[in-house]
Amino acid sequence: MMDELIARFPDQLEEALVIGANAALTAPDRIDQVFVTGLGGSGIGGDFVASFVRQSCPVPYIVGKSYQIPKWVGPNTLAIASSYSGNTEETLTAMTELLRTGAKVIIISSGGQLIQMAREKGLDHILLPDNWPSPRACLGYSLVQQLAILERFDLIDQTALTQIANAAKTLRKEMDDIQERATRIAELLHGKTTVIYTTDRMEPAALRFRQQLNENAKVLCWHHVIPEMNHNELVGWRDRRDDLAVVVFRNRDDFDRNQMRLDINKEIIGHYTGSFIEVYSKGMNLVEQTLYQVHLGDWVSWYLAQLRGVDATEVRVIDFLKSELASR
Repeated sequence: MMDELIARFPDQLEEALVIGANAALTAPDRIDQVFVTGLGGSGIGGDFVASFVRQSCPVPYIVGKSYQIPKWVGPNTLAIASSYSGNTEETLTAMTELLRTGAKVIIISSGGQLIQMAREKGLDHILLPDNWPSPRACLGYSLVQQLAILERFDLIDQTALTQIANAAKTLRKEMDDIQERATRIAELLHGKTTVIYTTDRMEPAALRFRQQLNENAKVLCWHHVIPEMNHNELVGWRDRRDDLAVVVFRNRDDFDRNQMRLDINKEIIGHYTGSFIEVYSKGMNLVEQTLYQVHLGDWVSWYLAQLRGVDATEVRVIDFLKSELASR
């Protein structure tokens, strides 16, 4: 099941572009900042968008992943609530606070209490298809709608959306090669704890990979970014650790000083583990490169799940947590 959902990612991106283009939205008079609230597979879409628009959006784009919202949210804030199910507890609580601020609220969801709230209160909302059984497989819907909202309100131009369309074509074209690479990487990671590194502008891809390994392959791992990692975690590489496998997401157009840092890091870390895997992206820009790494990482997580003999779809422990919270 999960492999089928992963394979549909390019199609989802294209479908999401159509949904965004047809969304009925009312522009606010003024936007001083954008605040996005969402968790898990729905919340990470905001991380990607924040990275994509960092150099182009004229106002701050901040992502919150909590029950609470910042004090600065107010009437001139564009607030986006993203929850595929529409029933995420933290997002619903944040929504209650958002409604008290006078912010311009837009909901992105497939249904649930959020869409019910939107209809009852006359809030702008973008309704997503409700036939996807796993919210973490709906990343494309989430991030594309946020870009579409920004474009609709003239906070960005069409460039990022065009790059999304090109990325979908690239992923479809490269699918066989991506799956072959992912198979080899999964074999190298099997039986080890994965450590993920990349540059700061690619952190959402590293975070996504970490989360997919957690949920699909049912393993623990961690990630860090260059250059910040060079000011702390690098010192932790002191003992031989053959139980660790390092995966580095790289782009050939990364900032030159970060390229140097990654090369030097490879020399240092190579003294302490024999598993150091460099994964270079494909694509003409940050959007295409990031989505390439996302799709590759998703496939790695699925192949690793197969090697471990676990069901990539099930998340029983999260369901248990939710049921316990509901009962209390």
